[in-house]
Amino acid sequence: MKDLSAYKNAFSVIETPFYFYDTELLQRTVDEVSRASAKYGIDVHYAVKANVEERLLQIISAAGIGADAVSGNEVSRAVECGFPKNKVVFAGVGKTDKEIRQSLGIEAFNVESLQELEVIDSIAGAEGVMADVSLRINPGVDAHTHKFITTGLEANKFGLVPEEFQAAADLLGRLKNVRFTGLHFHVGSQITDIQEVFSQECARANEIAGFFESQGLKMEHIDLGGGLGVDYLTPDQNPVPDFELWFRTLSENMPRREGVRLFAEPGRSLVAQCGSLITKVLYIKKRTSKTFAVVDAGMNNLVRPALYGAYHRIDNICSQAPAEVYDIVGPVCESSDVWGTDRPLASCGRGDLLAIRSAGAYGSVMSSSYNLRDKAPAYFSDDFNI
Repeated sequence: MKDLSAYKNAFSVIETPFYFYDTELLQRTVDEVSRASAKYGIDVHYAVKANVEERLLQIISAAGIGADAVSGNEVSRAVECGFPKNKVVFAGVGKTDKEIRQSLGIEAFNVESLQELEVIDSIAGAEGVMADVSLRINPGVDAHTHKFITTGLEANKFGLVPEEFQAAADLLGRLKNVRFTGLHFHVGSQITDIQEVFSQECARANEIAGFFESQGLKMEHIDLGGGLGVDYLTPDQNPVPDFELWFRTLSENMPRREGVRLFAEPGRSLVAQCGSLITKVLYIKKRTSKTFAVVDAGMNNLVRPALYGAYHRIDNICSQAPAEVYDIVGPVCESSDVWGTDRPLASCGRGDLLAIRSAGAYGSVMSSSYNLRDKAPAYFSDDFNI
């Protein structure tokens, strides 16, 4: 993993803004995921929604990791980039008939409602195939994270709640074109309280699995979802998340059942730290109480700060000058197009390049052309002879 300042000359001839991905760091992260998951006997599926860049997906799929998709297009992209179709799971509360039909043959549909279960059965029957399904369960576990990225509470739209469990078990006993393979859980994203949150999830998952076993339903897997957080504050100190602790927590708190595999679905934790959004300083605006650094990357390129109030570290990769305090703002015609307020940053001048760090997850995939602005292209560290 090289310091981004090593690339400043190479970056200076590229039109900004753009995404830069450190493929060496991604490979290091993938290797650690593979090592730790093998140690604890956990099968990994990458949550494709975090980043769909072809180069990154190819690196991840080459490690033998499966894919977790939340749209039909994500299923197709995963298969195109080397993930075997029979190692792809498909979640999402609003799967269309077209998406279901195109995705038949995957490892499992993570079914989120009783009606969806009936629809999948009907479509599979019409196609003359059997569809493998697991039930996505809303476990009622608080992930202690931002309200917009928590998924495991009854107030959230995801999954089946306890009063639906018996009806689901009865329905699975009647339907002819679906095969029950397991249960799926997911409590939220950017979870940093690893042991508390995931031990609670495991306890609840074990209890719920016991209910479905009591109904005579045999499981092949229990999918405990993803959500492992990353260090947005000091990414250079913690470039690879603590997969060892996460997988150990899952393994120690989820009793093993004979013949039942455990799944986990890292997304953000695999790709966030390998990506940076590179932007150029356009103008410095000095006022009595504020100094603004106006840059050419906007909320259309990376919406997390505007949408969630999310923090990303920002580095001036062109300057070693003493720090000054800036509000770093983008060009989009919205007051929320702000990258950071009161940020100490090496003294900035027009043309300096800034790196908005930890942008490899939920960056380019959530970008738009708002204000008819261009989307940011991608470049990769192995494209440069540095």
